[in-house]
Amino acid sequence: MKKNFKSLILSDLDSVIERDPATSSKFQAILFSSGFHAVFCYRINRFLWEKNWRLLARLLSQLTRFLTGVEIHPAASIGYGFFIDHGMGVVIGETSEIGNNVTMYQNVTLGGTNLFNKTGKISGKRHPTIKDNVVIGSGAQILGPITIGDNVKIGSNAVVVKDVDDNSTVVGMAAHQINKNTNHTFAAYGLEKNVTNPIDEDIDKIKRKIKELEKEIASLNSKK
Repeated sequence: MKKNFKSLILSDLDSVIERDPATSSKFQAILFSSGFHAVFCYRINRFLWEKNWRLLARLLSQLTRFLTGVEIHPAASIGYGFFIDHGMGVVIGETSEIGNNVTMYQNVTLGGTNLFNKTGKISGKRHPTIKDNVVIGSGAQILGPITIGDNVKIGSNAVVVKDVDDNSTVVGMAAHQINKNTNHTFAAYGLEKNVTNPIDEDIDKIKRKIKELEKEIASLNSKK
């Protein structure tokens, strides 16, 4: 169900209090949360965009970018309960679609790939679709018209260029899935406790194998 403007703003405020340990009240969120400031301005710009005041919406979005360090194209679609922690450096492109209760940290990019029609102009959906209850860690780059499923956690500095299944955690460059989430609890920066990178585990296995082989070689040489 689509929420009205007031309900959207209240849900955004609630998300700040719920997910930011440094904020304990709506008053504090309004005063100090740069992420909320950016989202609030986006809501206004989106309203203007939908009313076909598109030049004004773009001008105000550029002003918001200057004031908050967060760039959200007014054509992007964002659901309720959206929270940007710390703000600064976030870029959300024109054809991005973001679901409900999504959390995003600083320096995240929802970037587009160029699709050209017969006249050579860019056309079609170029940016990601982020479904509900997703957490995106700082510095993550999500690129192209891909889909990030429900309850996904994306680790900091991950580069995601392929679809991600529901209830997954992805890390690395390019990001790879490391597990299926057994619970849907909030995880700061998209990282769960005791999560290890399978590539690091493989490297450790190779190192152990090399040491075993070195010992065997040394043992054979000593018998000569």
